Order: sequence, then structure tokens, then C-alpha cells
Amino acid sequence: MTGAAVTRVLLVDDDDAIRTVVAHALRRAGHEVRTAGSLAELARELATRMPDVLLTDVVLPDGDGIENVAAVLAAHPALPVIVLSARNTLTTAVRATEAGAYDYLPKPFDLDTLTRTVAAALARRGAASEAQATDDDPSLPLIGRSPAMQDVYRVIARVVSNDLTVLVSGESGTGKELVARAIHDLGARRAAPFVPINMAAIPRELIEAELFGHERGAFTGAAQRNAGRFEQAAGGTLFLDEIGDMPIEAQTRLLRVLQSGEFTTVGGARTIRADVRIVAATNRDLQQAVAGGQFREDLYYRLNVVPIALPPLRERRGDVAELARHFLDRAAAEGLPRKTLDGEAVAVLEAHDWPGNVRELENVMRRLAALSRDDRIGAAEVRATIWNGGGTVADAAPDPGIEAAVRAMIERLARQEPRALDDGSLYARIIGEVERPLIEAMLARHGGNQLRAARAIGLNRNTLRKRLDLLGIDV
Repeated sequence: MTGAAVTRVLLVDDDDAIRTVVAHALRRAGHEVRTAGSLAELARELATRMPDVLLTDVVLPDGDGIENVAAVLAAHPALPVIVLSARNTLTTAVRATEAGAYDYLPKPFDLDTLTRTVAAALARRGAASEAQATDDDPSLPLIGRSPAMQDVYRVIARVVSNDLTVLVSGESGTGKELVARAIHDLGARRAAPFVPINMAAIPRELIEAELFGHERGAFTGAAQRNAGRFEQAAGGTLFLDEIGDMPIEAQTRLLRVLQSGEFTTVGGARTIRADVRIVAATNRDLQQAVAGGQFREDLYYRLNVVPIALPPLRERRGDVAELARHFLDRAAAEGLPRKTLDGEAVAVLEAHDWPGNVRELENVMRRLAALSRDDRIGAAEVRATIWNGGGTVADAAPDPGIEAAVRAMIERLARQEPRALDDGSLYARIIGEVERPLIEAMLARHGGNQLRAARAIGLNRNTLRKRLDLLGIDV
């Protein structure tokens, strides 16, 4: 930073180790750094010498760092504030943003990311919002403290104060509608309706009438005027789920509405103002659909103003335990028996690939809450429930999730270990991945009785014993 004025950074954190490490990194980047361990020390520092950027923790010995951000910015509106927090929830990210913070970094954070964020805050000094902080809301639907979910929270926090169109992408069951609802519930349109429509569930000839409404006599069977989803969502949010399955002719009409902000009902002549925020979602690759001619390129760019990519559950395994406990708590609140998980059960849940994502995990936890005989759920019971969905293996219908899991495993190997697809070990490796949980689940289901487990699997007992020895399974 030779030849430039030294920038002053004030760091507020009650952890001595964090203050030391962060201050060292920022000094190496050329900043002058002062530190404080409480809100009282922060107030004294601000009264002594104004910093160029403020970094503050949330939980401090004498108060809430986020609540203090609004007060600091009221007195010093040009001061960029970066919030650091180990309370890595969506609520924390939104509170930080609405309090006027320039950015929010969940702990643990990368020091290079921190120094880049400080540099960007200094470059955009004075751009913080004047919105007021909100209280924690335990009913918010999104759960997870993984880095992938922190990225999602930060994007949501930045879009709730505006009406930009959002496109949420992700596999089925990852929680795309929950993201849309969070954007609505935390935004200025929260008092107006949130109206979802699944584009894949509506016959193509009825989509326009569903979206825009129709007049009496507009088509056979239209006995009266019906308001469409755009009218129903007036002032609020319209959630277009599975937008990738929308017929191409209906895409053209939707594009015109997004361009003009106006529409007419089917069979109508009066122009109606489209006063809605649009959040769309898809589990398809829309860029690939555009290339294949199934989706309009101009509509894609109209929808993809703010993209949010939801990670599959297998890419955020650190969130599985928290989600599982949340679903057990929800089941208990709905009248099912209260259950807990032992450590081995949690390990089994975290090791599973969850091809059905969060929705599959929720279904498994509800079945365990309803059917488990013990208050504390063990690993064997979790394995059996994941395997057969709560029924008997003999009676169970073919599980499409198994095929999806194998395909996901092959794709993961292609990314992480490409040689594994060509070294001749692929068949044995995948069979091994399936065989061990199958045998363990059946043994658990039949109380360790090898004869019954062998019959359930379709093996004779001698073959099962050989497989037990080979796999090292301790009965």
C-alpha cells in the first residue's frame, strides 16, 4: 500500500485468539488494526478515533453486536460494517444485512476471504442499507450451518430488500420452495399473498388460464370469470415451481408479462398491472434446455437475474444431524412420540447419500418417530428404515432412489476419481457399497438370526456366512 493512506480497521471480538489471528492477517494486508473485546470498548474506540471499517462479532459479553450495528450506523452512516458470527443461521445473515452491515461472514472464515471483503467494503464505503434489524425467528424454514448454506443465506439476505427476480436451482427435495418462502416472508411483501404454482402439474392447454385467469365464456366450460395466479398474488410473491417444464408457447406469454409488467386474462381485453415479485425454481439445467430448444433464451435471462443454487444434501453432510433432530422435534410437536438419536445413528445418517435430499431425510425421520419402539433410535434401526422405507423387503416396491444413488455415486467417482471408471474395479466397488448395508440391515431386522436374514436377502446361510467373513461384519 506504498504511497496510499493507511486504512484503519477496528475489530470487535471477545475471543483473544480470533483477535490475534485476524489482526495479524489484516496488518499483513497493510491495514492499521485496533481491537476491542466488548461493546463498551467499541464505544470508547469510536469516540477516540473513527475507523475506516468495523468488524464486529455478534455475541459479546455486554450485548448483541448486530443490535449495536444499527446504532453505530445511525451515528456514522458512512462506516462499512462487517459482521462475524458463529451463529450461522439464515436469521443471523438477514439481521446483519437489515441492520445495515456491508457483509456477513460466518465463522470459521477464510482469512483471504476476510481481507478481500475488507478491501471491497472500503471501496464501496457508505453503501450500507438503512433497514432496521429484525428479531430471531425460530420458525424460519431453512436449516444448516454448512459453508454451502451460508452462501445461500447471504444471497437471500441481499435480495429480501428489493424486488429482483430470483431463479432457484437444485435437485428435487433440496428445499427450493422453502427458499422462495423465506424471500417472501422476510421481504417488504410479506403481508401480501405467497402464491405457488407447479408448472409440471398443469395440463399445457390450461397453463395460461391458470397464470393469467380467464373471462366467462373464454373457452368451453368457463362458466364464470376466474382470477389467475398473477392476480391472486397481487402485492406479494408468485412462485413458479418447475419452470423448466413450462410449454414453449406459454413461455412466450410469460416473457411478455415480465417485459411489460402487464397482462390480460384469457378472453379479456382489460390490461392488468402485474404487481408481483417472481421467484422461479427448477431441477433442470435450463442452459442445456436453452441449447436444446426447449426453453427460451430471453426468458431464461429474464428469470436468472439473481441465481441461487441449492446444494444437494450429500454435499452438506454436516447439516444432516441438525436437520434430523429438527424433523424429530417437528414430529413430536405434531403429536408423534418424542425420539432422540444416538451417536452411531447420526453417523449412519451422515454417511448416506440421500438421493431424495432433505425431503427424503424428513420422511425417514417421521417414520422413525412413528414406528421406533425405543425413545432413543440406534444405528441398526436407521439402516433398516433407510433401506426399506418402513415396510418389509419382500413386499417393498422397487425403490427408484437406489438407481439414483448408484448414478450419483458413478458421477461422483467421475469427478473425484476418474481412473476408477476404467481400472476394472467399478463393479466390485459398487456391489460392495450396496452389499454391506443390505446385509447389516437384514441382520438388524431379524435380530441377528442369520438364517432368517439369508432368506430375506435370497441367499443360503452358508453363502451369507462367507460374505460376513469377507466383509468383516461382526454379528
